[in-house]
Amino acid sequence: MSFNIALSGVAAAQKDLDTTANNIANVNTVGFKESRAEFGDVYAASLLSGSRTKVGDGVLTTEVAQQFSQGSLQFTINALDLAVTGTGFFATVPDQTSRDFSFTRAGQFKLNDDNFVVNSNGDHLLGFPVNVDGTSSSVALSTSSPVRIPDSSGSPTATSEVNMRMNLPAAVADVDPLLFNPQDPTTYNASTSVTIYDSLGDSHVMTYYFMKDAGATNEWLVTASVDDVPIAITDDTGSGTAGAIAANTVGTTFAAPGRPAFRMVFGPGGDFQAIQNSQGTPQPTGNVTTMPIGNPPITNGASITEQISLGFALDALNATPDEPTQFASNFEVTSLEQNGLPVGRLTGIEIGVDGLVRATFSNGTSTPISRIALARFANEQGLTQAGNTQWKESISSGEALAGEATTGTFGSIRSSALEQANVNLTTELIDMIVAQRNFQANSRALEVNNSLNQTILNIR
Repeated sequence: MSFNIALSGVAAAQKDLDTTANNIANVNTVGFKESRAEFGDVYAASLLSGSRTKVGDGVLTTEVAQQFSQGSLQFTINALDLAVTGTGFFATVPDQTSRDFSFTRAGQFKLNDDNFVVNSNGDHLLGFPVNVDGTSSSVALSTSSPVRIPDSSGSPTATSEVNMRMNLPAAVADVDPLLFNPQDPTTYNASTSVTIYDSLGDSHVMTYYFMKDAGATNEWLVTASVDDVPIAITDDTGSGTAGAIAANTVGTTFAAPGRPAFRMVFGPGGDFQAIQNSQGTPQPTGNVTTMPIGNPPITNGASITEQISLGFALDALNATPDEPTQFASNFEVTSLEQNGLPVGRLTGIEIGVDGLVRATFSNGTSTPISRIALARFANEQGLTQAGNTQWKESISSGEALAGEATTGTFGSIRSSALEQANVNLTTELIDMIVAQRNFQANSRALEVNNSLNQTILNIR
């Protein structure tokens, strides 16, 4: 019996050494979780045996339990290197259509030849579908799908609004708008240009010409062109009729065929008071709108119905610092913005702490792609090891509960970081020494038992 007891001790010490050696071997394995050999004594007794004098029957390994404590973070320069800080596992599948989920803490991800985010085994990282505002449309593993980085360009946006603030010089000489010629700078007082974009993302130059009206006081006529083609002005709703501006305050009429304009009215203190469309109707919003730009200047196949709202003031009734002015100083454009965008190329990927994956483009836009799915379990130690720092769901672990990072008990996701193994090398070396001593002690017990048996065999 004592042979078996000592032999079980040798086996337990060997199991302890094996566990420690495996921990040490994986000290540099990203996402690895150390294991701990747990033992229990063997005690067998029958109904009629004397339990007070019963000696145990040795030791056995009850479990090699993994310890899911947090590993330290190692920071990298790769945005697809991911680490979970806190509770949660990345969910992966072997291919796009598979539902054979695996779970891992190793975040060494990269792109495959189809632009899917995969790990070193080629397994696809799963993410939740997202809406255009970045919110998740569903949070369930059944609706998750492999995360794919777009390889297309960012869509262009046609310009629909131009906002401008400027100071018009009060001291300049009046000009006769009937003599306006965009090729002759002496027929207008000032001009400025802005780049706008059509529906295909092609750029065009929109130019504004400012003329101080000789037939009115503190009033300016403004006309516009796109690529040197005059653009008709309607009203702030886009429903007016293009044409000449109506009679001004002194009864004269601006009627230059093909060059419709709108009027800006200032007070004696240089403050902005009103804006009128090409029909002389005051525009309360301080905006006027072009008629459909048409062909020309749009000759590349883009939409010729594009209309652009020209905004000059937030409040046309009250002078504010961000409205146009007419002071005795030089012409100065203080603000000039438009909301169109050209075609953009993919310039980078951003992954937030909440797992939102966003693609950024060279035209300044960004598009939410997916939200990285996390999973947790009621009993992490019940997970079945699958190798390559991956685990599978089991009866002991309970079902996978999916969720978003930073919500509930789920941890956060760190981009450009990797979770190192949670192995403490110093502790493992000490455990190895202890396991070695246990092995030697049990081996010595075997030797003693062998000597006793030999002594008995030598009795004559």
